[in-house]
Amino acid sequence: MVLLFELIPWMPAGMYVIGASIAAGSSSKGWPAAAVATRGALGAAVLGLLLVPHGAAPIVTVLIAFLGWIIGDFSRRYLGGEPGQRRYTIAFLATLAAVSVVVVSANFALIVCAWAASSAGLHHLLTFYRERPAAIIVAHKKFLASRLAETLLIIASVLLYRQWGTLDVAAISVHAQRTTPLPWMADTAAVLIAAAVLLKAAQLPLHGWLIQVMEAPTPVSALLHAGIVNLGGYVLIRLAPLIEAAPAARTLLVVVGSLTAALAGLVMLTRVTIKVRLAWSTCSQMGFMAMECGLGLYDLALLHLVAHALYKAHAFLTAGETVSDCRARRLAPSTGGTSAQPSWYRAMISLPVAWGITTGSAALWHRILGAPMVPATATSLLACGLATLSWNSGSRTRANWTGIPVLVAGAQMYLGWHWLLTAGVGVASLPSMPALDVWVGLVFIALYAAQAGVASNRCESHAPRLYDWIYAGLYLDEWFTRLTFRIWPVRAPAIGDDAGAGAGAEERGRLRSQT
Repeated sequence: MVLLFELIPWMPAGMYVIGASIAAGSSSKGWPAAAVATRGALGAAVLGLLLVPHGAAPIVTVLIAFLGWIIGDFSRRYLGGEPGQRRYTIAFLATLAAVSVVVVSANFALIVCAWAASSAGLHHLLTFYRERPAAIIVAHKKFLASRLAETLLIIASVLLYRQWGTLDVAAISVHAQRTTPLPWMADTAAVLIAAAVLLKAAQLPLHGWLIQVMEAPTPVSALLHAGIVNLGGYVLIRLAPLIEAAPAARTLLVVVGSLTAALAGLVMLTRVTIKVRLAWSTCSQMGFMAMECGLGLYDLALLHLVAHALYKAHAFLTAGETVSDCRARRLAPSTGGTSAQPSWYRAMISLPVAWGITTGSAALWHRILGAPMVPATATSLLACGLATLSWNSGSRTRANWTGIPVLVAGAQMYLGWHWLLTAGVGVASLPSMPALDVWVGLVFIALYAAQAGVASNRCESHAPRLYDWIYAGLYLDEWFTRLTFRIWPVRAPAIGDDAGAGAGAEERGRLRSQT
């Protein structure tokens, strides 16, 4: 019986491996094998959640299995008639297997190996259209960034083993909690792990590959943005005691994550291509997640991981319907609604109102319902997000009271999900560093003011000078791209006159000039 309980978490990965093996052995059974494997993995994941409901691993395993089922079925319809479907099926199932191993493994060395395997499988998916130059070039950039991250993880593994003689995640956590301050080897390993997560999560300034991998099929984009790029946040949650005991690692996560979240959020506002906007959104959200882990808000990071994965999978899989939806809205008769642009005063008054509502609601949930107390930093971040929702409520000329129901409803939804997710998971917030709290507050107040200025047209005089820089992401990716091609050039197919067609046309112009 004990052996059965130990094997249940590994069953989803086993299902994917069996499905990939069947697809490799028979060209006609690829998609049927994928269908059986993804459904079997989902059933096994749900069974594991029912039998072992405590901890983050069962929840994330169900999330991965659910996404694998949905994206797998979508892929079969999306790729109908395309050559190379067998190759796609094998890589898809192998990638899901590797991701599942990362989630359930208790050994850090195995986590590193499985994480590298998931990156290798994803590389084959990103280069599904091998004749497209942008697909080959950008996958090459991602390949180098991933290998650099994995090198850092290997060095961290060696340091941890030399320090404590084990790579068991639970044992590392116990040693980190009992040893204050951390020995230099463990502290260095924590910094290397944080840096590797930032690389894997496409944070500044090595974020360009995530934005430019638009030549891949849409289901590959959904898998990347919903189930792979956010693995770093989950690894940080697993290693929370080690990261918590390393101030340098926490500072790195907070500074890089917050700056990425702010800059990527601004860049997203300048883009018009749907998939590119979603990619910048993912870059920003991964910055949020890294920042949350650096602040010790691991329960918030887990909730963010689950919500972002579900939202981004839906957003990418329905991206093709966006044009039709826009046309339908334009053809719809006008209802005489109010302007979507808020006044500067309305935007500024919304923030303290939102902060008061979120803070008061968190206190009531804690005192009346016994929910875990939400740290002040988390409620402040929530207030910045909710305040923007009230900008479009009611009339621009009336007082801001019409937006209060929106703020109250949004706060209760978040606090309710937070309570349900953390009640039996065992992931909680840890003490923060005051200096990092101040830094985050300043960054996001500045971001909120910038968004309010753009929305209220108060930045019109500066817009021409700032737009080009923001649109290009402050040109931070250019130096890495040139360095990549100088160190390890890639030979891509010739770029024809029609290479601007497709979802990656917005990024391909810069790639042409750099290669």
